[in-house]
Amino acid sequence: MEIKIIKDQISIGELKKMASAEFGDVVKAVVDIEQGIMAVGGELHADEEVLLTEKENSKREHTWGINLYPMKSGDEQIEFDSMINLKPSFGNRSRDVENPETKEKIKTILKKLIRE
Repeated sequence: MEIKIIKDQISIGELKKMASAEFGDVVKAVVDIEQGIMAVGGELHADEEVLLTEKENSKREHTWGINLYPMKSGDEQIEFDSMINLKPSFGNRSRDVENPETKEKIKTILKKLIRE
């Protein structure tokens, strides 16, 4: 599936189609918390992160991998789990996003970028 960079908005319906075509119920995404953009639709978070780095000049310390479950709602829609989140030099030592402020930034960006 082609990776899409989302700067404006993407519909929940489009995310559902992407999920069905790729993994069934989940879409992988990488959010750049500095620029307020995200890449969606890759097989690996790493591929999305590379695309954001190459096309949008994203920096590693600002990119976070998540899984979106478009058929769910609220906090169940987001899973903060990705190998790209392992960033010991930036204070994140697990696949989770450990900093609560970073999690809130991601949620705020998703509310702006995903429309019903």
